[in-house]
Amino acid sequence: MEKKLAGEKATEYIKDGMTIGLGTGSTVYWTIQKLGELVSQGLQIKAIPSSVDTERLAKKAGIPLTTFAEVDMLDLSIDGADEVDAMYNLIKGGGGALVREKFIDTFTRKFIIVVDESKLVSRLGSFPLPVEVIPFGWEVTCQSLAELGCTPVLRKRNDERFISDNGNYIVDCHFTGIDDPASLHSRLKQLLGVVETGLFIDLTTLMIVGKRDGVEVVSPKKNLT
Repeated sequence: MEKKLAGEKATEYIKDGMTIGLGTGSTVYWTIQKLGELVSQGLQIKAIPSSVDTERLAKKAGIPLTTFAEVDMLDLSIDGADEVDAMYNLIKGGGGALVREKFIDTFTRKFIIVVDESKLVSRLGSFPLPVEVIPFGWEVTCQSLAELGCTPVLRKRNDERFISDNGNYIVDCHFTGIDDPASLHSRLKQLLGVVETGLFIDLTTLMIVGKRDGVEVVSPKKNLT
């Protein structure tokens, strides 16, 4: 219920004529379902999905889609998170869509995070940090990741190596805690073989938190109108 409340609340910020980004995950699922209803009632929008799964859901809901070949900046993006710290930094990528999510959450004028209370933490790192790496030499990349103080674990699904929508691997990095997300992100990006990290730093415009008794809306950047 909390996820549904947060996901549906986010659609209130979508206006006629917008081009939006749609994230991936169980909370954004409810955003997509509600948005499909609004489109059927006449709302005119276009969306860029962040994953194959989101694309499938959006098409089923009747939401018109576009690509970055047609637009270079989104009006608004809505996405979930695996963890949100007190400074609104995020860990994302539990579903494996972190690279495409980072595109839609970066190239947007306003970025709305939708979560339930369980995702709020004082410090990032309890949730393993997803890092997308190229398949070639992934073993060496994992050694480099371990030198930064984590235990890297290659993600698998049904005993097979998980393959991202971009054809890469995901390494889940288990840290005891992340005290400086921006510095860690920078260090990870410098490693050969790393495509992108699941650290989303200083991007959040608005956070919608689903609770048992309703929703809480927090605006760290206070520029959403």
